[in-house]
Amino acid sequence: MSLSATAPPVSLLRRYWRDRALWMTIADVFAILAAFTLPWSTTLPAIFVPLWLGAVAWVMDWRAYGRLLKLPICYLPLALVGLALVGTLWSDAAWSARLYAVSPTLKLLVLPGLFYHFERSSRGIWVFVAFLVSCALLMAVSWLVVMEPSLTLKAPDEAGGRGIFVKNYIDQSQEFALCAVALAYPIIRLLRTNQIWQALVLGAISLGFVVNMAFVIVSRTAMVTIPIMLAVFALLHLKWRTSLVIFGGLAVMAGLAFATSPPLQLTTDAFVSDYLRYKNENLPTSVGLRLEYWRKSLGFFTEAPVIGNGTGSTLDLFKRTATGAGNRATAQVIGNPHNQTLAVAVQWGAAGIILLYAMWLSHLRLFRGDDLASWIGLLVVVQNIFTSLFNSHIFDFHEGWMYVFGVGVAGGMTLAAGQHNARAESAGSS
Repeated sequence: MSLSATAPPVSLLRRYWRDRALWMTIADVFAILAAFTLPWSTTLPAIFVPLWLGAVAWVMDWRAYGRLLKLPICYLPLALVGLALVGTLWSDAAWSARLYAVSPTLKLLVLPGLFYHFERSSRGIWVFVAFLVSCALLMAVSWLVVMEPSLTLKAPDEAGGRGIFVKNYIDQSQEFALCAVALAYPIIRLLRTNQIWQALVLGAISLGFVVNMAFVIVSRTAMVTIPIMLAVFALLHLKWRTSLVIFGGLAVMAGLAFATSPPLQLTTDAFVSDYLRYKNENLPTSVGLRLEYWRKSLGFFTEAPVIGNGTGSTLDLFKRTATGAGNRATAQVIGNPHNQTLAVAVQWGAAGIILLYAMWLSHLRLFRGDDLASWIGLLVVVQNIFTSLFNSHIFDFHEGWMYVFGVGVAGGMTLAAGQHNARAESAGSS
């Protein structure tokens, strides 16, 4: 009696223990949850990503994965992580600092797995929808926090601005800028097929992100990168006359936003005032500090231009060159120069710069198609490249995972589309 009762569960366990379709579905769920929780938390994505990795690895075709690793889109990010590990050998920093500096690069190890999985999964678009829905919910909460500041979970000095429920204004503006511009592709496609209402809904969501950034969480990085991303979209997907009309309208809207948004005016005015206070008084303003970090980092790079000063060396280098009183710009000490190229150059020299830019280029070349996945992937890379002029976003948790998930999921979908097209052409020619 007991044997017959226990037989069905055992047989079910044997049946599904190595069921590829089941484990792919489980992996998809973990990826969707990681994308959905990324705008809100650091802990939850750090839980869901290893769970996703375990589910993928359990039923992985290791030979196919090995063939994938031979592509530049995979081996270049792995090489950058390898350089970070090897760079610990010639660093003068404490070993704790060296290993701590390696950890931000480790997220790049996930990229090949994402390419592999979403080349085979049909649910890649769900990951992007989950991220969009999550950001839309965060936008709604942001407006609530503006009306009732006590709802925020962050102290004002931690958030860096009003309307911040979790994390900070830099992370939030990165999410909103990416979603606002990414929606341009489906909006145009819907309009071309006369699906007006759907286009209006997506247009309203996109406009909501832009309005929030203009009146609530103004980011100078977003102000610079959004026009660049829109220009890329216009160049790839619009006729030049249409582009002129749209950019003319956007210029008018930008002028109205500037005239009616005190936060936007203050942010714009701060560019000049911050620079002058840094230049004339050596004060640690936002703009001034970046210029100071960049000036010193260039000096560190010239001291070791080939292989750099070693992994984790940045903080000690800034300590050695700090001058003046504690409240002066030249006295500030930091382990991150707020520029991705310089963050790599200081630690790993020209070798690191070559790997970083080769990785970016290989990912840009991957997204040369005309479909939604290619557009999202291209946009993620373009945003990361230009925002990395002002921050070290690949090494940052939030923006770094945005890059890894955006490029990895869209890249897998693009690889799958390429294989499908190749099979169709082969069938047609035969």
